[in-house]
Amino acid sequence: MYPQKPNNLTNRLNLCKILAIAGFTLFIFFMYVSHYPVLPNSISSDCLSSLKKTFDLPSSPSTQVSATDITQLVFAISGSVKAWRDRRSYFREWWRPNVTRGYIFFDKKPTPDLLPWPSELPPYRISENTTKFDVYSRHVKPNVIRIVRTILEAYREGDKDVRWYVMGDDDTVFFLDNLVELLRRYDHTKYYYIGGVSECVKSNFDFSFEMAFGGAGFALSYPLVEALVDNLDACIGIYPFYYVSDQILSACIADLGVPLTPERGFHQIDLVHDISGYLSAHPQAPLISLHHLDIALPIFPGINRHTSVAHLMNAAKFDQSRLLQQTVCYHKEKNWAFSIASGYSIYIYEQYIPRSILRRPFETFTPWSLKRHPPDYMFNTRLLVPDDPCETPHVFFFHSIKRLGNDNNTTDEIVMTYIRSMQRRLPPCSSNHSADYISRIEVYSPASKLSFVENRGECCDVLDVDDRRTAKVKIRACLKSEIMA
Repeated sequence: MYPQKPNNLTNRLNLCKILAIAGFTLFIFFMYVSHYPVLPNSISSDCLSSLKKTFDLPSSPSTQVSATDITQLVFAISGSVKAWRDRRSYFREWWRPNVTRGYIFFDKKPTPDLLPWPSELPPYRISENTTKFDVYSRHVKPNVIRIVRTILEAYREGDKDVRWYVMGDDDTVFFLDNLVELLRRYDHTKYYYIGGVSECVKSNFDFSFEMAFGGAGFALSYPLVEALVDNLDACIGIYPFYYVSDQILSACIADLGVPLTPERGFHQIDLVHDISGYLSAHPQAPLISLHHLDIALPIFPGINRHTSVAHLMNAAKFDQSRLLQQTVCYHKEKNWAFSIASGYSIYIYEQYIPRSILRRPFETFTPWSLKRHPPDYMFNTRLLVPDDPCETPHVFFFHSIKRLGNDNNTTDEIVMTYIRSMQRRLPPCSSNHSADYISRIEVYSPASKLSFVENRGECCDVLDVDDRRTAKVKIRACLKSEIMA
């Protein structure tokens, strides 16, 4: 008998099974590699890379989300027909027709003198009649219910691709580029309530230190608004004893478990009279909004309120990121200190004063409430000493702005010109050189945007004070260990 030959078919089947199991195992392994690229150090990344190419495995899809832009914001503005006649000029300064989205919610139909409604303004809506709600008859100030429900009515408009709802009053002035840059820092898919408190301690004490003041404006992320409107009418009924709409809305948001995220660039301006001292020492944060500009004195001397806002916006059109940002530098030979609020004012002091002092605003203003119980403000201030030549600065205000090109005919710098407000009429500080002869200051700054990510301000150099009338200053990035003092 001859020996039996191996069964070639059986061997081939066994081999196929082994290869199939090995292939399936490798497939599972490399799918894991594809989705979880961080593996133990013992595995060579070069080896994995070559194996991935060999098996031609697909890469995991990108989950990167595009940056927020202005079209993904919807503005919900509370307005009064009576006040709109005087406030519409403020609104026109910041609203961008065919770019910004939103609505103005009026208390009643606009009067004939306001119609036909201009196409360059957002559409208006007449707020829903709130007298039908049970809470109306028992609320201490029933008219505020209409304003609270502005967010609900804006949401019901059904706008698509919305990431943020921005609330404000009809006299709120927004700085849109800065607002968009600010909101880009936050995840719009989370619950966010972003705004600012009042400048005055009493206002915050009376209402809340954890409430965004609506005149300053505030931003609500879309998921928060979705959750808020589901229960808003019921929530309003819980708080019939609150006098202001912002207080009710913040309480409803707090009941959802969402705190206020404070940002220092939202300005309620609960200040009266001359607010130039406050604007000349802006906190180190992008300027987002200004409010109550029809209550305070005109922010620029010699022109009215509306023209003053338009003048500030001329600077904003060139560079919002630096607007009102304070930069301090010194001229050693003359012993002068320069404090620059970009696009607004410059102070020259005839002595060295460190930035830690200059960042405190001069108290040119008074608090909103006549019932003063110091401390009045949420920040430190400095008192004016009008007869002291060492403490009293020479004051210059923004006059004009232009772009300068480099050899490649591209924008390289921005130059702003500031003009003396008035003569100081004081002797020089001690034996120092007088700055009385300076009537004009030119400030050169980079055309690139100022980044707030590094959490540090800029520095500057005084280039020239020898001209008979003009001083020149250049703003630049600070050196690593440079001290502004």
